[in-house]
Amino acid sequence: MRITGRTRLVAVLGDPVVQVRAPALLNELLAADGVDVVVVPVHVRRDDLGAVVRGLQATANLAGLLVTVPHKAEVLRYADVLSDAAQLARAANALRRLDDGSWHADNFDGAGFVAGLVQAGHSPEGRHVALVGAGGAGSAIAPALLTAGARHLTVHDAEEARAKKVAERLGAYWPGRITVGTELGAADVVVNATPLGMHPEDPLPFDPAELRPGTLVADIIMKPRETELLRRAAQLGHPVLAGEPMLRHQMELYRAYFRF
Repeated sequence: MRITGRTRLVAVLGDPVVQVRAPALLNELLAADGVDVVVVPVHVRRDDLGAVVRGLQATANLAGLLVTVPHKAEVLRYADVLSDAAQLARAANALRRLDDGSWHADNFDGAGFVAGLVQAGHSPEGRHVALVGAGGAGSAIAPALLTAGARHLTVHDAEEARAKKVAERLGAYWPGRITVGTELGAADVVVNATPLGMHPEDPLPFDPAELRPGTLVADIIMKPRETELLRRAAQLGHPVLAGEPMLRHQMELYRAYFRF
């Protein structure tokens, strides 16, 4: 990679950012194709998000932003135009700087997750999926699963009110197919869409021992690749899906979105 005065920038905003893998994956792809863009992690505390987003908005060679935990919902406050995916999720993981300097927000978490799920041979069509975590990522994955044909979606979050908001919002589009609950035993697929598992001291987001045999356990966490949840689920004989496929499938979506 050769950085010059013509190099355009993409900033990955998060708190923390030590776990982000998008810079390494995207930079490798872009360098191989001779694209003069560099992706860099930017550690942004919650209270500083507005200042950083507005400051970067004034950066003329900035192509846009990628957004990770915990800023996906809050960043919409600074967006001028929202895609359908961002509107449904009430969260964004990418913002493109338009020619007039305004922000366009989109969300590729759901599309990336479902593409990884399907490629691994676990299409959600006709299946009961339980989603644990209704934050920025979970609220994007939920409508993507329903769009892909999930028969029923159960949403659980430690903040029950947040899960109810997601269920009520999506229920208007998919009536009778989404509920709020803690019961995971009936699900064919259970997805961890929480940050639990990023750190060794984290508790499990749910106990895989409570699942019926053959239930797929999926985790959206990128680092570590094998979370404690996936390790325990595999030990119990459950098929598992790590977070990396979700990110890899988003790479081409990002490239098309930022037009490089």
